[in-house]
Amino acid sequence: MLISHAFEDGVLHVSLLRDLDVTSRAAAFLETEALLHTHRPRLVRVQLPTADPSPASLSALSRARRLCETLGIPLTVVGPAKAPHRPPHPTAA
Repeated sequence: MLISHAFEDGVLHVSLLRDLDVTSRAAAFLETEALLHTHRPRLVRVQLPTADPSPASLSALSRARRLCETLGIPLTVVGPAKAPHRPPHPTAA
């Protein structure tokens, strides 16, 4: 699986589970396209897996943006979820 999703209050939340490569970008886009046609959301929110996404991830995002634009659905993009802050270990220098 390349993406995960949730549909809440008319918003489709899509998360790329990992940075895409050339061989996985089309599959990730097709999964996203199927979700858009199935749910017909009022807003799409895409979460990228890294702060510096691969060209293939950006390509899939660009295709999703164009499709959303064609369907009249706003799309927003957010960066990766932050890991919880952990204080330094007491023995760390």
